[in-house]
Amino acid sequence: MTVLVIDVGGTNLKVSVGGTGDAIKIPSGPEMTAARMAEEVKKAVAGRGYDCVSIGYPGPVVNGRPAQEPHNLGAGWMRFDYAKAFGKPVRVVNDAAMQALGSYQGGRMLYLGLGTGLGSAFVGDGVLEPLELAHLPYRKNRTYEDYLGLRGLQRMGRKKWQRHVEKVVELLQHGLQADYVMLGGGQTKELATLPPGVRLGTNAHAILGGLRLWNKDEPAPRSS
Repeated sequence: MTVLVIDVGGTNLKVSVGGTGDAIKIPSGPEMTAARMAEEVKKAVAGRGYDCVSIGYPGPVVNGRPAQEPHNLGAGWMRFDYAKAFGKPVRVVNDAAMQALGSYQGGRMLYLGLGTGLGSAFVGDGVLEPLELAHLPYRKNRTYEDYLGLRGLQRMGRKKWQRHVEKVVELLQHGLQADYVMLGGGQTKELATLPPGVRLGTNAHAILGGLRLWNKDEPAPRSS
C-alpha cells in the first residue's frame, strides 16, 4: 500500500509519496485553505500513484476530522471533504500525534514539538493519544506555548528559553510517568544540550508516522 503523507505546517506543507526520497515542501501560511492545500498537493505529486492519504493537522482532531480551524492558516478545514478531494481513503490526525507515532520507540513516550507553537502527544499501552498542552497555564499568566514556542524563544533568548524547556520536560515527564520524552520541531536546533531522558526527533518522523497510520500493528490513534 502506497501512502501519500501530508504534514500541514504554518510555514510549509511537507509531502511524501510512499516515504521515498526527500519530502516536497510547499509554502503555506495564512492564505492556505483546505481546498488550496488539496490542489497544491495533487499538483505536486501529479503522475505518482497512491492508495490512501495521511494528513497531520495543526490542531485538535475528533473522530478523524479537524475540530477547530487552524491558528496560522486559512479557513475551511473543518468542513472540507478530504476523501472526495483526493479520491482515496484519508486519515486525519493531529500533526504532533503523527510525528509522535513516527518517533515512537516503545514504552511510554511523551512527544513535544517545539515549533511556532507547542505540539504534544503521548504513546503508551498500544494507544496514540493526542494532547492539547500548549494553551494550559504555566506561569505569569502565560501558557506552556508562550514559553516553549517561538514567541518564548524570541522574548527570553536562547539560554533562558532552554531552561524553561528543561523545566517543563521534567515536569511533564514526571506527571505523565513517561519512560522518555521525544522532542521534535524546528526550534530543537536552538537547544545547546538535551535534558536527561530526552531524545531528538526529525521531520522525517512525521512522514514515518503518516505511513504507520495505515499499519494495523502500530499504536492506534484514539482520536480516529
